[in-house]
Amino acid sequence: MKYPSAFITGLLVLTPLSFLYALSTGSVDIGWNEIWQVIIGKEHGLNHDLIVDLRLPRATSAFLTGAMLAMAGALMQVLLRNPLADPYILGVSGGAAVAALSAMIAGLGGLWVTGSAFIGALFSTFLVFGLAHRQGSWTSTRLLLTGVIVAAGWGALISFILSVAPEANLRGMLFWLMGDLSHTDSSLLPLIILIVCFFICMPFARDLNILARGELQASALGVSVFSLRLNVYFIASILTASAVTLAGSIGFIGLIVPHIVRLITGSDNRTLLPASILMGGCFLTIADTLARTIISPQQLPVGVITAMLGVPFFLFLLQKNKQYS
Repeated sequence: MKYPSAFITGLLVLTPLSFLYALSTGSVDIGWNEIWQVIIGKEHGLNHDLIVDLRLPRATSAFLTGAMLAMAGALMQVLLRNPLADPYILGVSGGAAVAALSAMIAGLGGLWVTGSAFIGALFSTFLVFGLAHRQGSWTSTRLLLTGVIVAAGWGALISFILSVAPEANLRGMLFWLMGDLSHTDSSLLPLIILIVCFFICMPFARDLNILARGELQASALGVSVFSLRLNVYFIASILTASAVTLAGSIGFIGLIVPHIVRLITGSDNRTLLPASILMGGCFLTIADTLARTIISPQQLPVGVITAMLGVPFFLFLLQKNKQYS
């Protein structure tokens, strides 16, 4: 039995709690009362600086990154009709990684790395689309195979860059490849991208439900399959590119979160998309807090935490869910 309304209500409650956990936990623990004093403007000391300048921007970036990856994963799984699809399966993260690592090895930093990652992700998106698109159409299989091959090519380039990179740059490169939120800022652009993509997708959520049943049935029911798939592909790619640009390559969010949401709420994209956004955001906010505190003062790449949590949970889903038997 599915409980979509109760689940989304629970996620709406969990969202501020995950932020409170992120704001209160760190090398210096801050009580919830002190956090409230900062919120209402009565605290301007160390706690204010820790929360406003460090923890809140990082928690916000973690939430937005998780939300974008989860939404992109849900869209990719519908687009490819493949439960193993995730935001990175079509090589978007590989293109971003090659461009970002190239900027790092050239001695560039900050906005150069961020901008290079976004350009690389978009380049990979258009490359896969151009190679998979033939005679005015494509198939899910052709798109998937093209994406996997392009991703493998990017992987080879990443290995080459790491093998020739100076040792002084390797640590930063590896952190970026495993997901790193320690250098994020408070830009509103990721929030705007997430909101715009969400409101673009929701009007055709019903069409996505039909598409998930098969292209022939969708066409028979009046759905413009090609334009729908094109929109889904580019929206998912923009979300993935933005997430990778913001935090590097963070695995498992876009793979397991949509699965969990489907098990609880069902496959209706009118519920699946908003629930995935909220759950992905909460999951990564909590995971990033663990990453920076679990062996404090040393920090772990957040991708390590998401993988450690995601691998056993996904194996559990495979064992328990009869549809994979």
